[in-house]
Amino acid sequence: MIDLRVRPRATRFLEPIGKGLAALGVTPAVMTFLGLAVVVTGAVVIANNRLALGAGILIAGSLLDGLDGAVARASDQVSARGAFLDAAFDRIGEIAGFAGLAVAMVGEARILLLIILSLGGAILVPYMRARAEAEGFDGKGGVMGRAERVILFGAGLVFGLVELMLFVFVILVWLTAFSRFWRTYRDLK
Repeated sequence: MIDLRVRPRATRFLEPIGKGLAALGVTPAVMTFLGLAVVVTGAVVIANNRLALGAGILIAGSLLDGLDGAVARASDQVSARGAFLDAAFDRIGEIAGFAGLAVAMVGEARILLLIILSLGGAILVPYMRARAEAEGFDGKGGVMGRAERVILFGAGLVFGLVELMLFVFVILVWLTAFSRFWRTYRDLK
């Protein structure tokens, strides 16, 4: 939802930053790697039970990663290889965040189950998009794109509402995955 509605508006703010970074010689791949490094650092902080601080670092890393496309456009380096790297690193970052939370919540069986279900749905959402697009359909849609997942995850940790956040996360990511699945399945002949 954010991707479809907010990204076009945010682009006008990101493009000048991308141009500035490109002028400094920063490449899109550097932004992608830097974003993941910061996200993984946030996950380590989360694993050490500093949930709010770790969430802030993780969100900062996700914002940095969001600049790779602006840098790519500004430096005329948009490529399928870069998009593939970005998508792979996005998944690694999500796994790292949930792994950090799982370490922090060890011994909490109900929360660990919610983490597994959340992570499964979080990985399934972009998979459904990729499969739909591979079949020639629009795979976007649903309420839990990547930006929404990062915001909900971060907010739950910052405000100390981990179990509630995970419960909402599970419901929304699985609804999103199912809606993407159903739309594509229905359209396939």
